[in-house]
Amino acid sequence: MAETLTLVIGGAASGKSAHAERRVLQDGGRPVYVATAEAHDAEMSDKIRAHRARRGDSWREVEAPHRLEEALQSAAPGEAMLIDCATMWLTNRLLAGDDLEAAEERLLAALVACPARVTIVTNEIGLSPVPDNALARAFREAQGRLNQRLAAAADEAIAVWAGLPLRLK
Repeated sequence: MAETLTLVIGGAASGKSAHAERRVLQDGGRPVYVATAEAHDAEMSDKIRAHRARRGDSWREVEAPHRLEEALQSAAPGEAMLIDCATMWLTNRLLAGDDLEAAEERLLAALVACPARVTIVTNEIGLSPVPDNALARAFREAQGRLNQRLAAAADEAIAVWAGLPLRLK
């Protein structure tokens, strides 16, 4: 597994990314932000800009919306990687028509081989109502499965609710 693996999970706009960023900086190491989002509209462009402004210039940024495994393979000992987020990465894989279980296996294998400390942010989507369409239900199931596997593999798991961290593991 990565030097250490921390999972930060929470709902949308729960404060999980800001919490994860603070943790990475407090824990030391050279901070590397691994971005998985793509700006397909103005709202997402604004969100990405706000995240970058909040982080400032102290982070090395790696864009990995589709090739997260390669970003993990490029990590060096002494780095502290923040992957934000597994949910966007999984969405990208789903929209690309990938085999989600195979993509998940590749991600977990890359985490095992990664020599850096890794913090991965993800959304908890299991508290929402059952989606009304097959695509959304398939995504919900895949995200739940991925979250469970990441939590099982993690050295530490933290839930963030309304900006407040709760240590789960």
